[in-house]
Amino acid sequence: MKIKILMAALLSGLVFTAGAVSAENHRERPDFATLDANGDGALTLDELQARGAARFAEADANGDGALSADEMTAAAEARGADRVARMIERHDENGDGLLQHDELPTRGQDRAERMFERADANDDGTISEEEFEVAKERMREHRGNGRKDRG
Repeated sequence: MKIKILMAALLSGLVFTAGAVSAENHRERPDFATLDANGDGALTLDELQARGAARFAEADANGDGALSADEMTAAAEARGADRVARMIERHDENGDGLLQHDELPTRGQDRAERMFERADANDDGTISEEEFEVAKERMREHRGNGRKDRG
């Protein structure tokens, strides 16, 4: 029983976090006009690299040309705070500045159901410890195939 509760909590947390971060990261990406620094209607490699240099400079709080762990943490926290504020702004239906459960985006629910169905190999409506371990290994293998493991 504890494993079922743990698995449900784990899946819910992962799906919500991944969905929220994915949705908010998409909004963070600059539009074409922002990247087209000279406004000529075309993007050059220099313009794209300039965007990266600008983000680096923003994070380099002391201007020493290097990012410390503290500077990187501060930059990540600032981006996270911005994403959270945008998410609350977008989904706070009753305007109280808080997100209640029923105001949370539900698109991750389909993903959670698909993940659960894939992990429940014998279709009994539960995930055994063995099924959990197999699913975890498949996810680890999937991450290794062309995707960077950011963990």
